[in-house]
Formats: sequence, C-alpha cells, structure tokens
Amino acid sequence: MTESVAFVLKGYPRLSETFIAQEIRALERLGLGITIISLRHPTDRHRHPIHDEIRAPVSYLPEYLYQEPWRVVRAWWAVRHRPTYAAARRLWLRDLWRDRTPNRVRRFGQALVLAAELDPSITHLHAHFLHTPASVARYAGVLMARPWSCSAHAKDVWTIPTWEKAEKLASCVWLATCSAINARHLAALAPPGRVHLVYHGLDFDRFPPARRGDGTRDGRADGAPAIILSVGRAVPKKGYDDLLGALAALPHALEWRFVHIGGGALTRKLRRRAARLGLAQRIEWRGAQPADRVLAAYRAADLFVLACRITRDGDRDGLPNVLIEAQSQGLPCIATAVSAIPELIEDGATGLLVPPGDVAALAAAIARLMSRPDERRRLGNAGEAKVRAGFDSATGIATLAALFGLNVEVPQPQLRQRA
Repeated sequence: MTESVAFVLKGYPRLSETFIAQEIRALERLGLGITIISLRHPTDRHRHPIHDEIRAPVSYLPEYLYQEPWRVVRAWWAVRHRPTYAAARRLWLRDLWRDRTPNRVRRFGQALVLAAELDPSITHLHAHFLHTPASVARYAGVLMARPWSCSAHAKDVWTIPTWEKAEKLASCVWLATCSAINARHLAALAPPGRVHLVYHGLDFDRFPPARRGDGTRDGRADGAPAIILSVGRAVPKKGYDDLLGALAALPHALEWRFVHIGGGALTRKLRRRAARLGLAQRIEWRGAQPADRVLAAYRAADLFVLACRITRDGDRDGLPNVLIEAQSQGLPCIATAVSAIPELIEDGATGLLVPPGDVAALAAAIARLMSRPDERRRLGNAGEAKVRAGFDSATGIATLAALFGLNVEVPQPQLRQRA
C-alpha cells in the first residue's frame, strides 16, 4: 500500500519555493499520495507552470486564529477527549513556557485544526522548514499518533533556539536538509542516522542547456551594455544594499544594465537607494516572475550576482537555488562565501567568491568579469558542467522517495550536451 503523506507548508503556492513544488510533483509521479496543508494563503500574483501539474489537494489552516475562531473551537472540541490530547498539550505548554509568543499559540491552534480535519487515512506528516511548519506537524503528529518528518533549509535552521532544534530532531523520524553545512550542524544535535543530506538540484527537463550568444559584451562605451542579473527576494540576507553599493563603485566608463527579479519588503527602500546613488536609469526592477521569464532572463544576461550575508539574528541562505539555475544556463556567477555557497562555487574555477559585506571586493569582481568575456565563458562552462554532473534533482528525489518508503533506484548523473 502506498503511503499517504500530508505536506505541511508555510504557504502554497509560492514563487520563491519552486524547489518544494518540484519535489512534490516528482514524488507524485513516483506514486506517493500527497495532501498539501498550507499555513498561509498565497500572495503572489503569478504561479509557476509546475503548480498546475501538481494533483495534490490543498487545504488551508487558519492563518490567524482570530480569523476563524469557531473552526478552532470545533477542532478543540473534536480532539480534546482523544487519549493523545494530554501529551500534546503538555508538549505545547512546555514549549510555550520557553517561547511565550502569540506565534506559539497559533501553532497549537493550527495543529488542533489539522488533527481534527485531516483524512484519517493519512499515515505520515512531513513539514517543509524546521520552524513553524515543523511545530504544527509535531503537535498534530502527537494528536493523531502519526510519525512526522521534516525538510530543513536556511532561516529555519539558523534562527530557532538550540533546545527547539534538538527536541524536534529527537521527535521526528528523519530530517532531510539541502546543504552539507546544515547537515553537519543538525547532525550534532540529533540521534545517529536521523539527518540526511539531500541537495535540491534541478529538473533539467525544465532547464535544458542554453544556446548562448557570443558573450562579447564587456562594458565598453562603443558596445552594447553588459547585462548583470540577480534573482532573489528583497530581504536583508540577500545583501542587495551591498550589491547596489558595488554597482555604484564600478568605473564610470563601463556600460552596464542591472536586472533584478524578485519580490520582497525592501524593494521600495532599495529603489530609493538606487536613485540616491544615481543608478535608477541603469536598473530594471521586474518583481516576482514565473519560471519561464526567469529562465529567459538567465539566457539574456552576461553575469549573475548574489551578495548574500548573515543578518544579526543569524538568518542566512542555505544553497540558493537561483545560483544552480543560473549556472545550468552557462551563466558565470559571482557570489559571497556564505553558508553553503562554497559547496557549489569554487572560487576561480566555477565562479567567483567574495567575502560577505565587502562592497569593494564585489565591485572589483563584477568589473573584472564584465571586461573579460573569455573568463566569463570559462567560468560559465565550468559551472554548468559541475551543476549538470552533481545537482540533478532526480538523485535527491530518489533519496526522499526511499525515506518515504517508495522503492526507487538512484539515477546516475549524466552531463547533457548543449542543443
């Protein structure tokens, strides 16, 4: 009998979480029965084509308990006499004592609704992200007497307290994480064999090799401007204020255009900063875009830049999928040596790395590659070769399928040729 799993997500669908949609669709194709449980309603104006390929039904929990109070009360009334309720309540109260926040209350309320409303045939709960979704899955798992597992990524690994990580790792049946640095950190807090390294990778059917142009744009005044691209949410950990500072520091004689794709709360602030720096006429802010337009942007650009950094609260990226996507198209990448990025980019071999927050070093790296098309071509080809040899999503999906109890073979990576 095929296992039936509820995937507990922060929100669905989300443009910034293509990797989750890719995983769900692939596991569906391998025969895993999936129901999607979302803690939030969607806010993006667009959706990726892959979301329309997913067959899993979607249910939304109360985003805030006060918005659906009677639904929460009915759920509590339905589960309060279950033999598992006392244990779940004790677990939640112990967490609440150490984390006295409205968010902690909301998590338990959402778990009550999930436990009361979920189809009893669901045999397993799986949370994407170790913070809020994992809390809801854990409480609901106790209430339903169901095992739960988790996929951990970036902010959720580095911003929740150690006690919470350790207790969740002791409670879940397994945890997958998308970078070696995450895996080492979490394995030190977990029972042996609990943590598994599973890179997201790419579905190369969706990212076939690009037929790139001659790549001769080098910022000379008598030529076409070089196109610099970055894809990412406008949030502090992405370092876009550092990137704007680096662009402002480029030699005035260079001709370039910068394209940003992504939503985010800091967009207006960044646009104002760009105007103050005199860059407004050289920047195109495209906002969040569906996958086909992002792919077209990779193929039209000369250089990809991501200036990630660690914020004061410890938030950081894991291994940004956009770097893997950009490299899959032969696009040379400049990034910061943060978190798991050096697991993908080897400085001087498959891209360039600079220290996080070092605006001068970032500007120098951009100017260097902008003016050296041959080096761009070499780094782009090397980056693509590494991605296509080692970051095929099929390998990670096979590992996840085995963890869910499906019988699949792990495919061998193959280097695909350009069309």
